[in-house]
Amino acid sequence: MSGTDLMNAPDPLIIANLVAAQRAVQPDLDVLTFVDIGPAGDYLEETRTYDQLWRHGQKVAATLDEEGMQLGQAFAIVAQNHPEFVDTMVGSSIAGTVFVPVDPRTKGKKLAYMLAFAECRGVVIGDYAAANLLEILDDCPQLEWVWVIDSGKGLAPADYGRLRVRRFNEVLGRPAGPDLAVRVTAADKPMQMLYTSGTTGDPKAILSPYARFGYVASLGPVMGMRPDDRPYTGLSLTHANAQLITLGATLHMGLRGVFSRKFTKSRLWDITRRYGCTMFNLLGGMTTAIYSEPLKPNDRDNPVRYVLSAGMPANIWNEFKQRFDVEIFEFYGAAEGGITLNPPGGPVGSIGKPPPALVGRIVDEDERECAPGEPGEIIFKNADGSPPAVAYFKNADATAKKTAGGWLRMGDIGYKDADGWYYFLFRKGGGIRHNGDFVNPAFVEKELAEHPQVDDVFVYGVPSSNGVPGEKDVVAAIVPVKGVAFDSADVFRWCRQRLESSFVPSYLQVVDEIPKTASEKPQERFLLEMFSEDAPNVVKAV
Repeated sequence: MSGTDLMNAPDPLIIANLVAAQRAVQPDLDVLTFVDIGPAGDYLEETRTYDQLWRHGQKVAATLDEEGMQLGQAFAIVAQNHPEFVDTMVGSSIAGTVFVPVDPRTKGKKLAYMLAFAECRGVVIGDYAAANLLEILDDCPQLEWVWVIDSGKGLAPADYGRLRVRRFNEVLGRPAGPDLAVRVTAADKPMQMLYTSGTTGDPKAILSPYARFGYVASLGPVMGMRPDDRPYTGLSLTHANAQLITLGATLHMGLRGVFSRKFTKSRLWDITRRYGCTMFNLLGGMTTAIYSEPLKPNDRDNPVRYVLSAGMPANIWNEFKQRFDVEIFEFYGAAEGGITLNPPGGPVGSIGKPPPALVGRIVDEDERECAPGEPGEIIFKNADGSPPAVAYFKNADATAKKTAGGWLRMGDIGYKDADGWYYFLFRKGGGIRHNGDFVNPAFVEKELAEHPQVDDVFVYGVPSSNGVPGEKDVVAAIVPVKGVAFDSADVFRWCRQRLESSFVPSYLQVVDEIPKTASEKPQERFLLEMFSEDAPNVVKAV
């Protein structure tokens, strides 16, 4: 191939080009299997080949054109792990649009904010999440259309009000036309907007480029994957972990990946046995949930070679390995970038070391390098000296802070040992990491403050009972309205109706008043001193 041909060749970091290249070699490989557990405990599965991903992507792109979507314009994907999720990713790449993945459990003001801030013109949504969308439709006047992925819980088209409605099976059932060219020609263009957790305010939208997806997808071998592996995950494709690592590596390496519709700790090992899965990835809180399942005589009888973990608790690390006869490959990273790797055989509890392409440091507040064992912020820079490429949508100040001094500021506190192994301690600032999610206390406080029995509220975290490093349980300190009977069960029910599951408080701490400074700032340390799980004024969620 000549130099000119190389310059004009499709960029393999762009997902549609990646699918097209694999389709030319192995069009009929069942590259993706999606499984859901039915009411009777049976396996409900759908597959995608590279040929199907390409053909479906073409139909998605053509339909996006019919919706009037222009190059660079955004729409949301609010769905569990369906094959249509990946069809849409490929189609968006062909059409040159930007998709915005949103956890389908998101509801209320947070959902409205995420759709409006990203300027989404439409939504691809699972029918089980449609009611949440309809509740906030008046707050999102920019929305024009909705495509519904049917799972048997759908609404009639008239129920979607002013939105143009299509069933996703109508999109896939349209006649095939001539192939559209992939309109994205540069991997530095945004593929998606990935929302941060919003630990200190409204979540930020990361303009995540194709290059980020392609780079992480290429790290499969670095993360221990072999050509004969079959990856599995129950993590959501709205999360960078499942999308960039499991999906990306599967497509890039030509593996046969398996995805649960949603996480199931009780059937995880059954799924790996049924499909011969040799590795899976998970987040810290999930590890403890899996380990807490009752012992079974066939725990070690599984095909899994290793677990790719982000947050394996040190206190169950070896026990987890022995019980399930697996190796642990620990890693650390964020959607914006930065990564450390601790392959099997590394020190227990460590998040690893940066790969050769990155330089990492632990620094104090004055930018001084911390001594071994001294806590500080974890930061990264490219080994070639180039600055990290991070951009937040409509937030230049946050972008500048994230990359101040040419370093990627992770916002996490950790330390290095004398041999250069990194260890994660906790999230910098006021956020609460609970079950792998960073909980914004403001979202929880807002919903609780609107409960008729709550006069004042402050949300904070206490060390998690699951023992995962950096994890916390969510505590809501509540001052009840005087003269009104306080019903803790009703308050928990209220939270579950309005908040994502990770945001629902683990405990309610009922107090006469919330200690505050002269400037009305709550003093968390006094509440922590008063907190005890068995205190008479503390109610645990059930």
